[in-house]
Amino acid sequence: MKIEHAAMYVRDLERTKHFFEKYFGAVSGDMYHNRNTGFCSYFLSFDAGARLEIMSSLGMDDAEKRLKRMGFAHMDFSVGSKEKVDELTEWLRKDGFDVISGPRITGDG
Repeated sequence: MKIEHAAMYVRDLERTKHFFEKYFGAVSGDMYHNRNTGFCSYFLSFDAGARLEIMSSLGMDDAEKRLKRMGFAHMDFSVGSKEKVDELTEWLRKDGFDVISGPRITGDG
């Protein structure tokens, strides 16, 4: 069994696509747009074969985000080394992103 891709709804499709292209080297496919429903999505591909679908649609519910809640919890991206994690984290900070929970060694190493 293989997980083919993960998907997430986002508020700003183009900004999210640019984020993953810039910081994680994603390559985007063409935008899919269903004019009847207002649904749009991009499939983003990464070097190691993983794919992420980012989606947006008319009338989405933007519920409060809490760290601990039922449902999907997180996605993990491997960038190759502790040094690369630290470099990416600093790059994101310098570009104005809030780093809520900084780099750390996880339970699986």
